Amino acid sequence: MAPRTSVPPIRRLPLVVTADGDLLDDLLRLAAAGGTEVELAADPAAARTRWGPAPLVLLGADQAQACLRARLPKRPRLVLVGRAGQLDPGWQIAELIGAEHVAALPAAEPWLLDRLAEQGPGHPAGPGARVVALFGGRGGAGASVLAGGLAVTAARARLRTLLIDADPLGGGLDLVLGWEQLEGLRWPSLTDADGRVDAPALVHALPSRGDLVVLSWDRGEMLALPAAAMAATVDAAHRGRDFVVIDLPRQLDDAAVVALQAADQAFVVVPAELRATAAAARVVATAAPHCAALSVVVRGPAPGRLRATEVARALGLPLAGTLRPEPGLCRGLERGEAPAAAGKGALATLCRRIVEDLTGVPATGAA
Repeated sequence: MAPRTSVPPIRRLPLVVTADGDLLDDLLRLAAAGGTEVELAADPAAARTRWGPAPLVLLGADQAQACLRARLPKRPRLVLVGRAGQLDPGWQIAELIGAEHVAALPAAEPWLLDRLAEQGPGHPAGPGARVVALFGGRGGAGASVLAGGLAVTAARARLRTLLIDADPLGGGLDLVLGWEQLEGLRWPSLTDADGRVDAPALVHALPSRGDLVVLSWDRGEMLALPAAAMAATVDAAHRGRDFVVIDLPRQLDDAAVVALQAADQAFVVVPAELRATAAAARVVATAAPHCAALSVVVRGPAPGRLRATEVARALGLPLAGTLRPEPGLCRGLERGEAPAAAGKGALATLCRRIVEDLTGVPATGAA
């Protein structure tokens, strides 16, 4: 099992995306006047990994067309910024990229100064929830079970937890928890969300027990999950929850990319098998550009005696932990028992360590 590490609290900074030196000087001046730091990216390619997590994005007019070509997902609190004359026709391009505001300098400087000051250290911290994303290296790897176990463990630690099912082909995380009979909204009812979602209203509308809330799929017609809906949901989770767990599909769509970019830590779950490791290498190559903190969890048994360290080395990832077979866990899932609910076994032990490492909050006992 990998050594324990302590993750310091994260304070995300506003992101400025522009290659216009004069515009950059103006925005840095406003940020300094507002008492906040910003992160810089010259173009959408450099901004991609920080696009989702940033609490505020200021996109220079010089990069608007490049942003469209890069197909960056729509997100809340995106502002298109330029000088008067550069932004004509500003609202047309703003609507295409999903910008909430168009700020023409110098007239909009006081408004921009207020928005930047809201992100400064003297104001309440921005989005503060810890976000964990999980996906399987191959089908049936056990990522959904680990996601459910993490959510149950975090809720046991009295963390306000949201479990998000981002895999429309995964069968439903409400089934993993044994919650299929609980009333509440599922994804199809939220796919039209494309702006700022009220966090308390979202929590109240979803199936819940205690501190755990779940957003899963229904059993109706499969619908595509818009990236804007995922962005709005993750934004609400950042503001209204303490711990967020997202179960991702192996083939990343735009919504999954938004979720992965917002994650503080991502785990790929890989069975200790040669073919599973080879399959996982392709999945990791797709996911790695979107999340800097990516680790592997290796699940037994190992029919060919492939070691967990060998799997991690083949994938070029840190080893976050291992999971030995738990026959009782499989039987419990079939009976509707949530994973790690008893607080015993390899899964519960790994979940406790991950939750404690990410939050500093101990998780003990049974749910």
